[in-house]
Amino acid sequence: MSSILQSTCLASGVRASSLRRRFVIAGLSSIRGKATLPDLPYDYGALEPVISGKIMELHHKNHHNTYVNSYNEASEKLLAAEAKSDIPGQAALLPLINFHGGGHINHSLFWENLAPSRSGGGDPPTGKLKKAIDETYGNLDAFQSKFNAALAGIQGSGWAWLVKEKDTGNIGIKTYANQDPVVGNYIPLLGVDAWEHAYYLQYQNRKAEYFKAIWDVVNWRAVEKRY
Repeated sequence: MSSILQSTCLASGVRASSLRRRFVIAGLSSIRGKATLPDLPYDYGALEPVISGKIMELHHKNHHNTYVNSYNEASEKLLAAEAKSDIPGQAALLPLINFHGGGHINHSLFWENLAPSRSGGGDPPTGKLKKAIDETYGNLDAFQSKFNAALAGIQGSGWAWLVKEKDTGNIGIKTYANQDPVVGNYIPLLGVDAWEHAYYLQYQNRKAEYFKAIWDVVNWRAVEKRY
């Protein structure tokens, strides 16, 4: 039994360390090892009418900030458990580290995915990424249709991502439950939040309208840099 707990604890430490590295790789903000809420590169109302200013404010200041604070709290508890060699305590913190750390990663990338129309939001992809989308899906419209279908297929809460495979360079669409971050062999390029807090105040149960409208503010220039 002790060997199982030790293995679980090791996995917990590896996953927690991996998430901390993801913050650095993704360029996410932190101070002395703590995650911090990033500033948005635009005003809360800048994405209207696609996403209301009220949704953006609640989403950023309330929801994202909760993930940041909760991740930091869980990380502090993990360090304390490690210091005491509390193996069960360390293992129990893994879901919190993954959920809140993933929420911070996902949302930080999500804000960069978006831009007002006056700043290029909605402009189509260009260059190598456009070529990859055309070769994989036929054209941008076909890609968006498949991406929206993936979003609509999420049961409960989660995200859909355009990802790039590290080993092949191929792109693809993947969905992740809850706040699971894109890790392993995949690089996150473009993510859309399918949690209700991202759209319900404005779109209510018409989430398909939200999935369709958000392409008008997608910042493909930021996506191209990740590609």
